[in-house]
Amino acid sequence: MKKYNITVNGTAYAVEVEELGGTVSASPQPAAAPVAAAPAQAAAAAAPAPAPVHAAAPAAGATKITAPMPGTILDVRVSAGDTVKAGQILCILEAMKMENEIFAPAAGSIDTVQVTKGASVNAGDVLISMK
Repeated sequence: MKKYNITVNGTAYAVEVEELGGTVSASPQPAAAPVAAAPAQAAAAAAPAPAPVHAAAPAAGATKITAPMPGTILDVRVSAGDTVKAGQILCILEAMKMENEIFAPAAGSIDTVQVTKGASVNAGDVLISMK
């Protein structure tokens, strides 16, 4: 048996690997239970991330509404060309198991929507631009 330490996504696992080449022993030993099998299966079962949206670039002078923190877009309530009032909900961002409503900072019209439902965003990413 050879012993290895393997790190997967920041978690260390001690793994023993049996070498199967060469001679066969007369008294087989029971195989050790796999240590890293459960985390590997969980990672393989994860759903693929939504493809990033390549929307048109915001117009010069447009107000850019950015993500205040990293998270996932749960809902987008506006589309390009919509007229919005100050304080109207533009989209909902889930971060740290909480739903955060992203509001229009002023009245205007939506220039571009840079995100879609299910998209992952980082802090500072442009979500929506307004004219």
